[in-house]
Order: sequence, then structure tokens, then C-alpha cells
Amino acid sequence: MQRPQDISIADYTYDLPAERIAYHPLADRDASKLLIYRNGIISEDIYRNIAGYLPAGGLLVFNNTKVVEARIEFRKPTGARIEIFCLEPPAEYGGIANALARTGSVNWRCLIGGASKWKPGQVLRKEMPGGEVLEARYVENSGDSFLIALSWSPVELSFAELLHRAGAIPLPPYIHREVEAGDSQRYQTIYAMRDGSVAAPTAGLHFTEEIFQSLAGRNMQRDFVTLHVGAGTFLPVKASTLGDHTMHIEFIEVGREFISRLRDQVIAGKPVIAVGTTSARTLESLYWLGVKSAGSERESLIVRQWDAYSGSGREIDSATALTMLLDRMEKEGMQRLMTTTQLLIVPGYKWKVVQGLVTNFHQPESTLLLLVGSFIGEGWRNMYDYALAHGFRFLSYGDGCLLLPDPEPMPPGQSSAETRA
Repeated sequence: MQRPQDISIADYTYDLPAERIAYHPLADRDASKLLIYRNGIISEDIYRNIAGYLPAGGLLVFNNTKVVEARIEFRKPTGARIEIFCLEPPAEYGGIANALARTGSVNWRCLIGGASKWKPGQVLRKEMPGGEVLEARYVENSGDSFLIALSWSPVELSFAELLHRAGAIPLPPYIHREVEAGDSQRYQTIYAMRDGSVAAPTAGLHFTEEIFQSLAGRNMQRDFVTLHVGAGTFLPVKASTLGDHTMHIEFIEVGREFISRLRDQVIAGKPVIAVGTTSARTLESLYWLGVKSAGSERESLIVRQWDAYSGSGREIDSATALTMLLDRMEKEGMQRLMTTTQLLIVPGYKWKVVQGLVTNFHQPESTLLLLVGSFIGEGWRNMYDYALAHGFRFLSYGDGCLLLPDPEPMPPGQSSAETRA
């Protein structure tokens, strides 16, 4: 079997015409098209009817992260425009939630538009209509980002509140237009709750209260985890093989009660459906954190890029791993698990928790496309070919798909558009 490190990224590309990228969302969230991939069979419908395609008794897991207004525009006295894109805080703050709660000042790692016009030590100033003042000082260039010292008044404002007043929603780089008023609402899921992402968990953008009601009618349970999506999710893999690619690190936060309910679902043999690749990475990361908790010498509760391919954990079932994680959290007095994951899920990965996936259509040569390839195998090519041939809209504001690799009876009234992948 091919080592994951030897996978060529050139094998995970496809031709995506610019006109197939969705630059705006549809008027109704749940009117987006839904491609259903079930055991190699492709059919289509719209998101409003997704409940009819899900296995009864399943657990849908959503990512309740909230996109912060991470783009801040400054003007130098000369009139030159400089834009700061806030990525993540330094590790010293102990996580995004703590850093966003800071008042008065904070350091942040950022991307800079117009960086050549901004010299180290130079202070930029932004005054807001409400009287708030934000200052940004260039500290250092670390190669792939810049460390910026931010301070503001009134000092009692948290950084999250300051961003809400000073910043704008950061649309993905492939949406080539200015942010519009409607983006502040449509580039959030309806259940977004925990500030911290610079990109939306886009699979969840299609869900509405009406869909949630229909899920309840199918005895589908729903629950929430938090993974704060970083800008690295948009980065294409630039290395020719994955062994030379460094996976981006993202912050996760999960309550002990959720992990207990997840374990009970696994023990009962009922399916777990991840809504979005971020939810999927979080759920699979919990397994590997359980593996680390099961060892005689307990490892740090973080998930690194290649942990899933080191050979450890192969003999531990999912319920046992989750139990070991719960035991460790109880012994250490942890009600909520707050850590980071760098888990890279690519073809060859053995899925431990997730049995179904709701996701959008992803960029060529991206780690997200590799994740889809790991979940349904080579069928991803036929699925993407079908979507391109049948008018599906791509990327964040586009349509999506429901992936169910295991055979299930097809629901009545399915679309007549069907093909064997």
C-alpha cells in the first residue's frame, strides 16, 4: 500500500472553470443542490430534503464556530491602503477563545496586504464612527505571517468586540468581489456560536430550522463541536508529494458530555454523520486523543499531522478510545477539552468514528479534496465529473453533497437523475 507521504497531489486535481464558482449564495439556504453519493450510486436533490436520505437514528455533528470580522483596513497618512487579515494568536494565550477575550491589547499573527508599505515599528491608526480607536504596530515578519501588536480604546472592549466594530467578514480568496452587507449573515451558519474562525464551516451554511425540524421527524439527533477554521484551509498543497507538506494547525474545543454521548452512539452501533470536513477532523481527532490517553505514558493531548499513520491505535476500537479519553479528562478535572489538531486525512486513512459526511465541493489540489478521496476512494472523480456536468455550483457559497459509502436503501421519490459512479 502506498505511504500517505508518497501521495502525489497532482493525482487530486480537476478542471474547475471560473464560472462554476459560486460568488454569491442562493436566496434560500436550503435550496442549494445536494448530490447524494451512496455506495457508488449518485443521485441529486436539494438540501431541504436531506433528512429523507439520512439513516434514521443517526447523529449529525455540526461545527458551531463563528466567523470573526478578521479583515481590518488601515490608511497611512499618505493614503496608502494596508489590510490586516487576523489569522491566529500566539500560543502564549492558550487558545483563540482566551485571546479574543483580551481587553485593551493583544498580539496576533496576521497576513498583510500592502506589507511593503509598512515598516517594522511603524504604528497604524484607525478611528471608528463610535469613537473607538485601534492602533497596530508591526513587530516582526515570520516568513508566512506577521506578528502585529494591536491596542485600542476604550480599553474595556474585548478583542472580539473590537473586531466586530473595526473589521469585516473575510470572504475566501477565490470569491473575487468586495464584501457586501449580506455576507455578515450568510457567511455564518444559523447555529454559529463560538467566535474564532476566519472561514465558515461551509457545509453548514445550507442548514435551516426547517431542516432541523425534518431531522427530528426522522429520529435524527444533532450535536455540536467547535473547530476554529484557519486560513490554512484555503491553501493549496504546493509540495509535489504530501511528505513535504505541512498541515495547518486548528483549535478544537469539545465538552466531556458530548464525548460521552458520542461514545454511546458508537457503542449502540448507530451512524455518526459529520456536517463538514471540520466536524469530521474533530471527531476523528477525538479518537487519536483517546489512543494517546490509553498509553502507559500519557502523551500530550494534541494531534499531529502523521499521528494516524504511525501504526499506533490500530487495535483500539472507537468506543474504547473514547472511553480512555473520558477517563483521562475526569482524572484531570477537565470539563472541556481545548487543544489543537493537525490531523491530515488522506487516502489510506482508516476512518474511526465518522460514517457519513456532508460537505461542499472543494478546490483542486487541496487537503479537503484529499479528505473526500479518503472517504469514498476513487469515486470522488466520478462524483466531481457528475457535479460539473449537471450544473452544481462549487466552493464556499456553492452546492454540496452527502457521502454515505455504506449501502442503505434508497428513499422513495428520489431524483431520476442517477448514475453508477
